[in-house]
Amino acid sequence: MNDRVRLEPSWKERIGAYLDRPPMQALSHFLREEKAKGKVIYPPGPEIFNAFTHTPFDRVRVVILGQDPYHGPNQAHGLSFSVRPGVRVPPSLQNMFKEIHDSLGIAPPDHGCLTPWADRGVLLLNAVLTVEAGLAASHQGKGWEGFTDAAIDALNREREGLVFLLWGSHAQKKGQLIDGTRHCVLRSVHPSPLSAHRGFMGCGHFARANAYLASRGEPPIDWSLPRRADLPPV
Repeated sequence: MNDRVRLEPSWKERIGAYLDRPPMQALSHFLREEKAKGKVIYPPGPEIFNAFTHTPFDRVRVVILGQDPYHGPNQAHGLSFSVRPGVRVPPSLQNMFKEIHDSLGIAPPDHGCLTPWADRGVLLLNAVLTVEAGLAASHQGKGWEGFTDAAIDALNREREGLVFLLWGSHAQKKGQLIDGTRHCVLRSVHPSPLSAHRGFMGCGHFARANAYLASRGEPPIDWSLPRRADLPPV
């Protein structure tokens, strides 16, 4: 699998070897078979590793962990919680924007594309990087989890002072890989409408992330997003 994946160089140096392990070989075989059966897989192949492409290892400042990509047409493009410009903003992301507005006074954008966050050092990483069209969680347990664990483990070991936002039980399982004495780990329920009212709304995570970075003498994350018309091509 390693020779077919164009992983961003700083990430390839640290987790590229994992692509040659048996679980990833099995995953590669599974994905090829699914496509041969005519199944539609999201996101498109060139965008599967977008989180790493937009946020090189040494530029990561905040990590937002998701579960798996959106499974609707034209939604997923390789960044957790993000959708392409022009696609309706999903409910979980609407709640994230509301929380940002309530805690930081930043008005919600007219789209749901989070690429500018990724380019500013926010690693938008799903635990599972592919999904079958129309079937949420269909690629869980196929091998991606070990690969994304390796990414989190590398950040935990080699970096210091990162902020990890872990929303929901699925993301919080990854928290076992993170040393809370060397990084800031913020936990909450998922921003989904099914759970957001139980603690996500009002959690202040975006403001708290910036306060932690400031305490280390680092600039805050700019959580604002440009208008859709001003976005670069996705």
